[in-house]
Amino acid sequence: MKGCLLEKQANAESRPLNYTEVPDPEPGPGELLVRVICCGVCRTDLHVVEGDLEPRKMPLIPGHQIVGEVVDAGKGAEGHPAGSIIGGAWLNRTCGTCRFCTSGRENLCDSPDFTGWTRDGGFAEYAVIPASFAYPIPPGIEPVNAAPLMCAGIIGYRAMKLTGIEDWQGARLGIYGFGAAGHVAIQLARHRGADVYVATRDRERHQALAEDLGAVWVGDTYDIPPEKLDASIIFAPAGEIVPPALEALEKGGSLVLGGIHMSPIPEFEYSLIYGERIVRSVANNTREDGEEFLKEAVEAGVKTSVETFGLEEANDALIALKTDAIKGAAVLVVS
Repeated sequence: MKGCLLEKQANAESRPLNYTEVPDPEPGPGELLVRVICCGVCRTDLHVVEGDLEPRKMPLIPGHQIVGEVVDAGKGAEGHPAGSIIGGAWLNRTCGTCRFCTSGRENLCDSPDFTGWTRDGGFAEYAVIPASFAYPIPPGIEPVNAAPLMCAGIIGYRAMKLTGIEDWQGARLGIYGFGAAGHVAIQLARHRGADVYVATRDRERHQALAEDLGAVWVGDTYDIPPEKLDASIIFAPAGEIVPPALEALEKGGSLVLGGIHMSPIPEFEYSLIYGERIVRSVANNTREDGEEFLKEAVEAGVKTSVETFGLEEANDALIALKTDAIKGAAVLVVS
């Protein structure tokens, strides 16, 4: 089959993915073989390719926002018959036995696997997904629009959960960085009745999309919103955003850091967190998060803005993502 192989981590501009023939994967016990229809391109893929995340498998096929058709199954793989359209996400499998898995916190598993980092992912014509970690794609959502939901959507949903907001009606939510995750999260927040304030760069793409999706205020990354915010989510991998985001929070507010990698957070005055303000990170997701999110995404009528690339254009997609040239989400169309 054709796939995009990473043999050495390097800057995206050097085009490190080699579009080439790679061995067809075979499903093991409990696993599904899927014909990849499309695969979203996530900032985490960029972190894996460029070395912000340490190499865990090399060579590697990246990609963890997979949507595909089940074509075969290993022994014991149940629940997804041949022909089913399913999604595969970042969390590939967990041990099921550590103290985190047994207490409903499998996203913090001590011995996890991750699609497109510790196991080959979806930048290829075929991929393997554990049946117990596969998500049925709801009817009515086209695969190319479903792909960004598999990570950007799920992580945005979990980030919103971790804000601690219980009554969303009239709540003020800030979003910093408005790419794939941000443009899904705003739709959920508005569906719940929140007012959304977006701080992001790029007037032509990101700010314009935020306005189109109903943000009550849109400004540049370091602008201070006109109202104090009940909670904010930083999707941009930039630690320097933390102090101004804290400055914009109301007392008792929460700041959620929504990425797997972030540049160093600069020193800031204690007064920015005094008043019982909270800073917390998001680590991966649980399967429950994914199931709840997809249900709500259908109810909210979430629509993703996507820019498509061919599988052979994966390097181009990564460069476009790195340079903020994508309005919404990038998706590789494979078959």
